[in-house]
Amino acid sequence: MLRTLKNAWRVAELRNKLLFTLLIIVIYRLGSNIIVPYVATDVASSFDAAYGSTVLGFMNVLSGGALGQATLFALSVSPYITASIVMQLLAIAIPALERMSKDEDGKKKINVITRYVTVALAIITAFGYTRLLDSQKWLVDPSTNTVWKYFVIIFCFCAGASLIMWLAEKINEKGIGNGISIILFANIIARLPSMLFQLIAWTAPKFGQTLGYNFGNETFSVVGLIISLVILFCIIGLVVLSVWFTNSERRIPIQYAKRVVGRKMYGGQGTNLPLKMNMAGVMPIIFASSIISIPATIVTMFGIDTNGGFGWFVDTYLNTDCWPYIVLYLILLVAFSYFYIMISFNPVEVANNIRNNGGAIPGIRPGKPTSDYIKKILNRVTLIGAGFLALVACVPMIPGLFPAFAENFGSLVFGGSSLLIVVGVALETTHDLEAQLTMRNYKGFLD
Repeated sequence: MLRTLKNAWRVAELRNKLLFTLLIIVIYRLGSNIIVPYVATDVASSFDAAYGSTVLGFMNVLSGGALGQATLFALSVSPYITASIVMQLLAIAIPALERMSKDEDGKKKINVITRYVTVALAIITAFGYTRLLDSQKWLVDPSTNTVWKYFVIIFCFCAGASLIMWLAEKINEKGIGNGISIILFANIIARLPSMLFQLIAWTAPKFGQTLGYNFGNETFSVVGLIISLVILFCIIGLVVLSVWFTNSERRIPIQYAKRVVGRKMYGGQGTNLPLKMNMAGVMPIIFASSIISIPATIVTMFGIDTNGGFGWFVDTYLNTDCWPYIVLYLILLVAFSYFYIMISFNPVEVANNIRNNGGAIPGIRPGKPTSDYIKKILNRVTLIGAGFLALVACVPMIPGLFPAFAENFGSLVFGGSSLLIVVGVALETTHDLEAQLTMRNYKGFLD
């Protein structure tokens, strides 16, 4: 990775793209620290204490702490991701949208519709979050008119969500990597110092009190040191496992027939069709976390009573400290893994391209048998990839089911999902840089 960055930095065009992406990240992080008007400045500590290990805590991790601080970019990329999911689902269900998604002009129209949907979702989410801030007494200046106060806060949150959407699209256009993924990457990396300080606080509780963590009065804790070392080894192991699995692939052999054109012979060589074991990358985690957080977000932000009805159901079965949440999250991971592959990989089109180029899979007839065979292999690979995502994302949540762990280690409940997002985005960006370097250094067949 470091070698790729070094080589990319030597190319002027790629260096400009890297600098542009870094500039966007800096602008985004600045906006993530601008608190909107009429919000108390000490809301962050109160938010972490109340919602640190809940669904809102996970949303706070994905926003880089902006949600817990009620800053300009508090909504982060959640409205944009949800709008994209909605439009992709509608494109499958509505034939007119499906036809539009197959040509460039139609894709531009769908992008415009997605932006409008993003703004609508941002307004709804901003109103709910403002209600939450008001109900928790996190708003200041009681003499100001409530309607005006709500209007200003909601307008700031919606403006921030729209600006994030524009920044992500600018990264796609002029930067390196996927804009949404890069912003999520920056958000999670921004939370690493606090996690590091927490590990230090477990080892040296008295020093940790100066950092805002109170785990006891001991100068040095052997138990805390052991816990910190175990967590560090687990993080390193997950990183190694994620890199190894992400780079693993299932190769389908393809043999091309010999063709004689004039006095030259073409084809006759054997190659393969590589299928990544984790073709969907981190998108299923992003999709699943966005969808599963909707009910709890509605209940929390709109102040729905949890003593009965919908509020009780969400608080009992759809919170992070219960088994049904983990099971539902697991199901959504598998479902979105297959959904993402379905919209990004077409076995029929691949089979037709192989046949048109005079190729065939040994032992499989061209045409429909080839597409069926690729589809069967793809389904198995996707299932294995979904199982890997479930292992990394869901297993770290299991200790959070126990109150003692959730109270002291609540910030680690979502560590698997966050770590996988960081590793996945880093690898995808590196592969993008390598592809662009190869394209610029390729001199042709004659050389």
